Amino acid sequence: MNDEGTRRGSGRRAPGAEPRDGEAAEKKQPRKPEDPAAQARDIVYRLLASRARSRLELRQALLRKDIEEDVADGVLQKFADAGLIDDASFAEEWVNQRQRSQGLGRKALGFELRRKGIDEHLVESALSNVDNDAEAERARELVQRKLRSTGSLDYTAKVRRLVGMLARKGYSEGLAYRIVKEEIENAGDAADSDFS
Repeated sequence: MNDEGTRRGSGRRAPGAEPRDGEAAEKKQPRKPEDPAAQARDIVYRLLASRARSRLELRQALLRKDIEEDVADGVLQKFADAGLIDDASFAEEWVNQRQRSQGLGRKALGFELRRKGIDEHLVESALSNVDNDAEAERARELVQRKLRSTGSLDYTAKVRRLVGMLARKGYSEGLAYRIVKEEIENAGDAADSDFS
């Protein structure tokens, strides 16, 4: 078989060859530039489909995709007017979800919301909905889980490690220390140190 037959048998045409019968020659049409507002709307819809987002998060995503600031702001305002972007609802949902799934305390939740561009009054409002008893119970669960892995440590080291863990999760120092002390005592590890 010659080279021509090999090309014919493979279904590929030799470069520059005429199209075969029934095969339409591809016409290269120049692509029209997409409407920036339509492109921005598509990006926002895709982002909101995966999870709720703050207005700032969406704006930053649009700017990273080279959407002009005025176009981004106009599209985001339309989404806000339609009720699809609502930083107050986002903040409340974020607080509830992150407290349940990650066990975060008020400080950490506030930090995350501020980083996402939520206004201070909305941050305070969302954090005011955190139930003190629920926050203490979540801290207690975290300590109980972590306490199992601190069996060989002395009392002072356990307290330091567990209070540090709660502090990193955004719990206040007073709450963290109280919960840790109670849980260590409940586990039967008597404190013979200055912490008791």
